[in-house]
Amino acid sequence: MMSDSFRALRLNKNDDGQSHEFVELTENDLMEGDVTIAVSHSTLNYKDGLALTGASPVVRVWPMIPGIDFAGTVEKSEHPDFKEGDDVILNGWGVGETHFGGYAGKARVKGDWLLKRPAAISAAQSMAIGTAGYTAMLCIMALADTPTDAGEILVTGAAGGVGSVALALLSKLGYQAVASTGRLEEEAYLTGLGASRVIDRNTLSEKGRPLDNEQWAGVVDAVGSHTLANAIAQTKYGGTVAACGLAQGPDLPASVMPFILRGVTLAGIDSVMAPREKREAAWAQLAEHLDLAKLDAMSSQAILDDLPDLGGKILAGQSRGRLIVTL
Repeated sequence: MMSDSFRALRLNKNDDGQSHEFVELTENDLMEGDVTIAVSHSTLNYKDGLALTGASPVVRVWPMIPGIDFAGTVEKSEHPDFKEGDDVILNGWGVGETHFGGYAGKARVKGDWLLKRPAAISAAQSMAIGTAGYTAMLCIMALADTPTDAGEILVTGAAGGVGSVALALLSKLGYQAVASTGRLEEEAYLTGLGASRVIDRNTLSEKGRPLDNEQWAGVVDAVGSHTLANAIAQTKYGGTVAACGLAQGPDLPASVMPFILRGVTLAGIDSVMAPREKREAAWAQLAEHLDLAKLDAMSSQAILDDLPDLGGKILAGQSRGRLIVTL
């Protein structure tokens, strides 16, 4: 009979700092939950990079198995909505932060945190989407009242995970998406995903005017700080800015002028604790609108052993698109 042990990446912390190790665990090592899942795939998001490197205090319980996303198949369930054999996905809910996450062969979680994987999307593709892609969909849902002919939609951090999926979705939905990036060598990649044009992020990343010329009908921002402040200042009358990230910083050195003179809306996008109905709506729209050929074009492959190195790369802006981690 096969052993029920499985491999995991575990983060530890002591007085000397944070370290990682690859360990063999059994189900007895897992945390509480009413559903046990055989994990087939995970992914790497910006937040995972913060956890893996310790660059930000993402992990709040030690030791921790990181990984805020996973896809797999239910092995055991005491939850009424799930049964053995169900294909499921998980995004967020503090997994990989306060509860063991996706960088392991098995996971045990609350069934309330799980979603059934849409049949149109494979397990690997669901992790190519991951929290980054699901967040991009939440951003675009926040722009739903913006007509496709209202003008250009700005996507900041466009070569990253959120930005890449946002470009593919916006172009499929008929919007003109403008990609802002610090990596102009990625222009062919970004236009391939659907960007109508590409601009240098330096035009947005320095301190700007509190109210600037109107340029954008809407914005998907994963960057924060001066970039977000400038994007808000350049948004057209009545436009919406969906803010979901802080790659440049968590500060917002902005003015109220765009809000009170142009009626601009700043929509905060949280993917971690979003209610199930909103998650199901986002995943249904991803299944309907995301071009899976473009998803495959923005995706690369990795295994568990690659993650410690890749965590540093995603923080340094050296990764592109989405990463599928096969357990």
